[in-house]
Amino acid sequence: ITIMNFEGLDPGLAEYAPAMHSALDPVLDAHLNPSLLQNVELDPEGVALEALPVQESVHIMEGVYSELHSVVAEVGVPVSVSHFDLHEEMLWVGSHGGHATSFFGPTLERYSSFQVNGSDDIRQIQSLENGILFLTKNNLKYMARGGLIIFDYLLDESEDMHSLLLTDSSTLLIGGLQNHILEIDLNTVQETQKYTVETPGVTIMRQTNRFFFCGHTSGKVSLRDLRTFKVEHEFDAFSGSLSDFDVHGNLLATCGFSSRLTGLACDRFLKVYDLRMMRAITPLQVHVDPAFLRFIPTYTSRLAIISQSGQCQFCEPTGLANPADIFHVNPVGPLLMTFDVSASKQALAFGDSEGCVHLWTDSPEPSFNPYSRETEFALPCLVDSLPPLDWSQDLLPLSLIPVPLTTDTLLSDWPAANSAPAPRRAPPVDAEILRTMKKVGFIGYAPNPRTRLRNQIPYRLKESDSEFDSFSQVTESPIGREEEPHLHMVSKKYRKVTIKYSKLGLEDFDFKHYNKTLFAGLEPHIPNAYCNCMIQVLYFLEPVRCLIQNHLCQKEFCLACELGFLFHMLDLSRGDPCQGSNFLRAFRTIPEASALGLILADSDEASGKGNLARLIQRWNRFILTQLHQDLQELEVPQAYRGAGGSSFCSSGDSVIGQLFSCEMENCSLCRCGSETVRASSTLLFTLSYPEGSNSDKTGKNCDFAQVLKRSICLEQNTQAWCDNCEKYQPTIQTRNIRHLPDILVINCEVNSLKEADFWRMQAEVAFKMAIKKHSGEISKNKEFALADWKELGSPEGMLMCPSIEELKNVWLPFSIQMKMTKNKGLDVCNWTDGDEMQWGPARAEEEHGVYVYDLMATVVHILDSRTGGSLVAHIKVGETYHQRKEGVTHQQWYLFNDFLIEPIDKHEAVQFDMNWKVPAILYYIKRNLNSKYNLNIKNPIEASVLLAEASLARKQRKTHTTFIPLMLNEMPQVGDLVGLDAEFVTLNEEEAELRSDGTKSTIKPSQMSVARITCVRGQGPNEGIPFIDDYISTQEQVVDYLTQYSGIKPGDLDAKISSKHLTTLKSTYLKLRFLIDIGVKFVGHGLQKDFRVINLMVPKDQVLDTVYLFHMPRKRMISLRFLAWYFLDLKIQGETHDSIEDARTALQLYRKYLELSKNGTEPESFHKVLKSLYEKGRKMDWKVPEPEGQTSPKNAAVFSSVLAL
Repeated sequence: ITIMNFEGLDPGLAEYAPAMHSALDPVLDAHLNPSLLQNVELDPEGVALEALPVQESVHIMEGVYSELHSVVAEVGVPVSVSHFDLHEEMLWVGSHGGHATSFFGPTLERYSSFQVNGSDDIRQIQSLENGILFLTKNNLKYMARGGLIIFDYLLDESEDMHSLLLTDSSTLLIGGLQNHILEIDLNTVQETQKYTVETPGVTIMRQTNRFFFCGHTSGKVSLRDLRTFKVEHEFDAFSGSLSDFDVHGNLLATCGFSSRLTGLACDRFLKVYDLRMMRAITPLQVHVDPAFLRFIPTYTSRLAIISQSGQCQFCEPTGLANPADIFHVNPVGPLLMTFDVSASKQALAFGDSEGCVHLWTDSPEPSFNPYSRETEFALPCLVDSLPPLDWSQDLLPLSLIPVPLTTDTLLSDWPAANSAPAPRRAPPVDAEILRTMKKVGFIGYAPNPRTRLRNQIPYRLKESDSEFDSFSQVTESPIGREEEPHLHMVSKKYRKVTIKYSKLGLEDFDFKHYNKTLFAGLEPHIPNAYCNCMIQVLYFLEPVRCLIQNHLCQKEFCLACELGFLFHMLDLSRGDPCQGSNFLRAFRTIPEASALGLILADSDEASGKGNLARLIQRWNRFILTQLHQDLQELEVPQAYRGAGGSSFCSSGDSVIGQLFSCEMENCSLCRCGSETVRASSTLLFTLSYPEGSNSDKTGKNCDFAQVLKRSICLEQNTQAWCDNCEKYQPTIQTRNIRHLPDILVINCEVNSLKEADFWRMQAEVAFKMAIKKHSGEISKNKEFALADWKELGSPEGMLMCPSIEELKNVWLPFSIQMKMTKNKGLDVCNWTDGDEMQWGPARAEEEHGVYVYDLMATVVHILDSRTGGSLVAHIKVGETYHQRKEGVTHQQWYLFNDFLIEPIDKHEAVQFDMNWKVPAILYYIKRNLNSKYNLNIKNPIEASVLLAEASLARKQRKTHTTFIPLMLNEMPQVGDLVGLDAEFVTLNEEEAELRSDGTKSTIKPSQMSVARITCVRGQGPNEGIPFIDDYISTQEQVVDYLTQYSGIKPGDLDAKISSKHLTTLKSTYLKLRFLIDIGVKFVGHGLQKDFRVINLMVPKDQVLDTVYLFHMPRKRMISLRFLAWYFLDLKIQGETHDSIEDARTALQLYRKYLELSKNGTEPESFHKVLKSLYEKGRKMDWKVPEPEGQTSPKNAAVFSSVLAL
């Protein structure tokens, strides 16, 4: 394990090269003992193995180390390292030729032998549970014990590694002659940290529960902190070089070389240090030239000191060395090259310069480890003794192969029921073909959508297979692979999806795997993101989407404004997920939301303690009411800072009121005969189920329309105040409808087994009736003429009979018909496509007061005991959305499960298997709804948001202003450059779990909040001068201000004591939204994270990120500080970060990029510049030099306007 300083001992070994043994002669060396060559294969023309004498058994005295066995690992090639396996009874040996050999047990039987490196020697070996780590000069290789490569990690060619240290089961430290130590994550096989070492040349590393110990070639031993790797103490042990050291308890023992006039000389004094007082104690004089030393603690803390000539001495570190305690190892070669002690302290291993390994033990049957697992051996080759059969002979009896006699039924004897032929159903025709098909007679023609290969049609034997195919390789659930039996019925696409965070955060997470559409999903890791499915439902209501985006008011926390901003992001996205962090932040500040129990604690949300079905139904009622109130306020059109108060008007003047409000009459009839009528309105209805429905097991049919009518026109007996009787009396309360809403919202209220059994029973009755109906239609269709087949197979006519799977668990109709009667009554019935042939919807509405509602969305609760359940939505996406996103006029049902979006068949939206899929919310919309409303979106954000505004801070006037607002003649235009930088604070720390194997898994990343936003002019006479420098006031608790990286100090965000220009997040958000909408180009460093935390969606062509401009593929990202030093001769970010300085620097770097790349026309020359940048960075370890005298290798002109400022 120890690296020797060969320059001070044997110059010949320092010049050793592998070429010396590449063509070894098989004849034995003259001084080599032939008995050592057991299990070594030689050339057949050389010495025969059978002619070698067998070594006789050796008598071992208990408690005294004696040589038990010797064996040759590789003839004539020096052993470079030896290592006792920590998990199995094996000894590993590495050679100077890069070859590894393992020996099993105390008899040293050869187990495996393979080449690790073709040119470099093996410098250290470390055993793990599943394999062995081998360290060479610039390569780390992890191999199975049989020789298969698990991974091969190549280091930089300039590295010269000598030592490794396993700090835990998945983290490794590697050190060498350079001035740094690398930390490698064995799970991801990536470099996670690089620690700078003040004294280069770390060749030995040890670890205790207090320190890391690093032995340097200069003769020093440094003690480093386990967490930060900073130097806590340092011992200058030897003036020449360090040979070896070991640590046990409170003692550190070292051996090495001292400088003499003639060179380096082996020092016979061992330097011993007391780690309690951090000082040296009396040196220990020994009688051998120490090259290796190890503590062998058995009854006492013995030290074993070994010289290269083969002398070994045992002594106590605080006592005197006795010459009588010296024993001799008889190496075949002139020098011992390596030494190791087993974990049980019962065995010692020595390797010499001729490739021989010597095993010394203190007992005849030693064990290398206290508890070793059983070693797996290769199975012997089993030769079949049965006679071969010649299949070319037709008369050959097959009875020559013996078959066991059995009276049981053979597996091939299938019953007739299982072997009956069953025809395969033809797959359904692609919806795109049906949509574009033109018919001539009874023949249809359509362009080929080219979604399948030519002349190939995939068949599925089971209808349910389609649910699992596309997500068979996706790991949705954060829980393990073990699945409970009842969870197999939950399709994978319906299970809770989670983001798997790596050390790069979300950059390497493949969202496209979950969403192949151009619609945007929503990220689920934000607190209270259970409402993502309902946000999607509201977004895909075209009038709501348009009219909400036209709203803008002065309130700091307005849900309608924030929802409009979120809808704008969903409009801009092309399949990338969005996050509703700002909307949910405003949602948490509403007192009514907290009072209704809609704000979940993180622990309740993660464990699923809350009833999600009840929660989302309460949230549905709350959001409609809150939006209704927000939109009732009269505001100056398209103005944010307009003066004037707010007033309230009737529900008809509110957009939400026009869409969702249903006007009703509540009649209360007392038994005395007096009747009271009150007018009211509601935004949604709750289903009321028939009494005793669960006790009726006969399967009575009850249409959904009947239950809905009973729920809308509710009649109940309650105690109420009667003005005539002047007391509380039993009254009959009824509800009549005056006006039906355009969007009918229904809360299903399936909150108990009673309601669930009712849905299940009605679905079974509907299934039986559908089977009878369709079986009767098929028998009638056999008599159809050929001309009638046109209507039978066309989309406009009668659809083909659905499959049995499509009819199961269906009770909900796709359309319902509602009719207002003259006596204020309401008729409700299920509506089918066949009815539409008799009643045109427009004519029916005008002449008969008939309204047809189509199902638009269903929100369901997925029951999953492992994850606590989740909420998903089935949404019928209309033609306008497909036209904007995909350029086609098409309607399609989709499943929205946070960031998972997948097209589904329409029958899936109404199928509810009550064992795992429970309905929660239904949305029905009137036909031709969009034609009633103006769907034009007028951006309400004006240029006035960029003008000067007052600060929220009371002390702001006492300090100098850090920015100059834009003048009217400076308003940005399309394509103008704006330098941007943002600083953040932490609201919630990262949540991670430590697995049983010691690895770390991020469950939820840290929640950040923007604290400062700076925008700098990118052109004009005031180029480089900021026009926005806003500090963002926050009402949420900040757990870390990140002052070192953000420059934000406690108090900067508090309006009472802050001296900064303090604004609300909404105010600054509107400024950035205006800049985005006007079409400016943002220049900055790491803008992707900035926009993500600010919660903005910016088109990619409006972002110029210097992180990617100065980046080579598959290389590391370069910091702004290093780029500024290298290209601009600027030293920035000295003590803390300043967003003005960073934004200016990014602008200068972009100008430098245009200069070097000739405006992007010479990519090859710029590639050479990047190559030299990366070479310089590696030499500098990506750190900017601290001394003021050292300047950048490049010079860049500084903007005159910046100098003037």
